[in-house]
Amino acid sequence: MLSLISTSAFARPSPDDSKITNFLLDNGMEVVVIPDHRAPIVTHMVWYKVGSADEPPGKSGIAHFFEHLMFKATSTHAAGELDRAVASIGGNNNAFTSYDYTAFFETVAPSALGRMMEFEADRMRNLILTDQVVATERDVVLEERRARVDSDPQSLLEEEVNATLYQNQPYRVPVIGWMQEMEKLNRADARAFYDRYYQPNNAVLIVAGDVEPAAVKAQAEKTYGKLARGPALPPRIRPDEPEQNTSRTVTLTDARVSVPSFSTQWVVPSYHTAKPGEAEALDLLAEILGGGGSRSRLYQQLVVKQGIAAMAGASFQGSMLDDTSFAVYASPRGGAKLADLQAAVNAEIVRIVRDGVTGEELEKAKNRYVRSMIFARDKQNSMANMYGSTLATGGTVQDIEQWPDRVRKVTAADVKQVASRYLVLGRSVTGYLLPPTTRLEN
Repeated sequence: MLSLISTSAFARPSPDDSKITNFLLDNGMEVVVIPDHRAPIVTHMVWYKVGSADEPPGKSGIAHFFEHLMFKATSTHAAGELDRAVASIGGNNNAFTSYDYTAFFETVAPSALGRMMEFEADRMRNLILTDQVVATERDVVLEERRARVDSDPQSLLEEEVNATLYQNQPYRVPVIGWMQEMEKLNRADARAFYDRYYQPNNAVLIVAGDVEPAAVKAQAEKTYGKLARGPALPPRIRPDEPEQNTSRTVTLTDARVSVPSFSTQWVVPSYHTAKPGEAEALDLLAEILGGGGSRSRLYQQLVVKQGIAAMAGASFQGSMLDDTSFAVYASPRGGAKLADLQAAVNAEIVRIVRDGVTGEELEKAKNRYVRSMIFARDKQNSMANMYGSTLATGGTVQDIEQWPDRVRKVTAADVKQVASRYLVLGRSVTGYLLPPTTRLEN
């Protein structure tokens, strides 16, 4: 297949050709265009600034449920018509829901972009929601919960850990919803959710690929621009998380588990809530402590040197609207005890809190992170996701463009400071996933 594509399609774009542009339609819909002329492909994404954390109390799961309903019939198109149109030209499409946003995407040939915009603009306002449609799809999401969560011990533990970690924030409620609340979702709930959030002034359009910004703007105005602006939505102000002063544990023992594991998590600021430089420092802390594969401290100490871990890592979920989580996790190797493994992980955290990080490992972490953005430009979907998730959680195009420079400015003292301020073992939640034969030992 590659022999059928001109090599000029992979040429490095000129600065003008690759310039990212953004603008607002008259109805308030934000549009970002990310040109990439190396291949005749375009990724079209619509991000709605609503996720599970925006759900009314007692209606958990409705954001994800409504993602499913968006694939049903409209007053213009039959159910499944979009899927068939995309498949007929060899493209792909799907959708996903998170705590802070819901997104729908299609990857197609550039000639089909206008058609994709027509489909998405149509279902933004013209869905047909009947009791039968709602009841049928509700059964689908209930079964999805049974398959993905109730039958998976790791997912069950993650739900319980989140519900313990966040004492007040809505992130404590699972994205898919609690079963007893999902069962009660009805057409009135769906209609109210649709009319409130599925409006052009609550949406961001990301178009990445072999396109010209002027042409995208014309197509967007022709399709999305015809939609009336929706009611103004209030600021997304959610309950604040109280100060946490205890360490808590959540333990799940399950016969389906063969290898024990644990994770420890803390509530920390996100890019949207952090003070200047804090989120970048937390990103680099996660990279040094447990990211970067075999180069991280946890991997080198626990897997390579001590040989007590089969895997170990750390993560920071920075792209959230509210305060988020920082986690470390590990699973023992062979006959190693989980208690010894946890003590070794904690020792590495204490070492960073006490001694900080070296200039060399910080510089390497910065290089990996900046390179990751360069590599992300190689994939349309990565770029579209980066811009969409940022804009849907209070960020801007400029935030993304300036991110490498902000990362470069982080010092070793900054990393030590966020570690000592936030990774306090007495203010954490540890989750244990155990086989029936494993006992926790002090």
